Amino acid sequence: MDAIKKVIGYSNLFDFYDIKETLGKGKFGLVKAAVHKNTGKKVAVKVMSKKEMTVQDVELQRREIEILKMCQHPYIIRLLDIFENQDYIYIVMENLCGGDLFTYLEKRNFEISEKRSKVLSHQIATALYYLHSFGVAHRDLKPENILMVSDDNDSDLKIVDFGLSKIIGPNESSLDPFGTLSYVAPEVLLQKPYGKEVDLWSLGVITYLLLSRVLPFDDEEDKEIARQTIQDAPDFSFEPWDTVTPEAKDIVKSK
Repeated sequence: MDAIKKVIGYSNLFDFYDIKETLGKGKFGLVKAAVHKNTGKKVAVKVMSKKEMTVQDVELQRREIEILKMCQHPYIIRLLDIFENQDYIYIVMENLCGGDLFTYLEKRNFEISEKRSKVLSHQIATALYYLHSFGVAHRDLKPENILMVSDDNDSDLKIVDFGLSKIIGPNESSLDPFGTLSYVAPEVLLQKPYGKEVDLWSLGVITYLLLSRVLPFDDEEDKEIARQTIQDAPDFSFEPWDTVTPEAKDIVKSK
C-alpha cells in the first residue's frame, strides 16, 4: 500500500502531522495546532468542511490557496502544505502565537508609541507593495486579518486571510462589494470601479487607529459609518493628535 500511495501521489495530513488543540474557529471549520512528525515544527492547520461550503466558497478558498502559493514575504503568512480529501480541505500554515493586531492593541489599551505605529504601518505597507506588484488586491485589510508573530511588544506582524483577494491587472478594475465597514474605501461603498488602491485606504484607517486609539469612521449604525466614510474627512482635532508629528498626519491623510 505504501508503494501504491507513493506512485499515485497520495498523501494524508495525519501521515505527516500530529494534530493538537484548537486555536480558533473559522467560517467553515476549525484552526488546529499541529506538529510535523519528522521535524517537530509547530504549525497551524485550517480545517474546512466541504459540506458546509457552497461551490462559490470552495472557489474562493482555492483562490486564496493560489495567492498564498505565490507569496514569499516576511510580513505575509506562509503556506506550508495543502491536503484535500472528499470531505475536507486542510491548509497548513505558520503557527503565529501573538493573536491578531486588534487584540495586541486591546491588551495595551490602544496606547502605543508613534515609533511603534510607524514600524507596524511600514510592515503592512511593504507587504501590500509586494502583493500589488503581483496584481493582488487583498480587499479585506483590517486588524483582525493581521496576526502578530508573538506576544512581545516589538513582535512583527503578518497579513492573513486572502479569501476575498483578487488579482487585478494594470488596466483592470473591480465592482465586487467586498470589504469590512469602517475599513472599506468610499468607491467600494459607492459601487464604483476600483483597483488595488482600496488596500491603501484600509492601511490609512489602520494607521489612524494605531496613532489615535480610535477609528476615523465609526458608529453603532452601519449606514452612518458608510455616510462618514463617503462624506466626512477624518478628525485630527482631539488630544492624541496634538502630539503626533506632522509627517505622521500627512501619511494618514495621503491614504
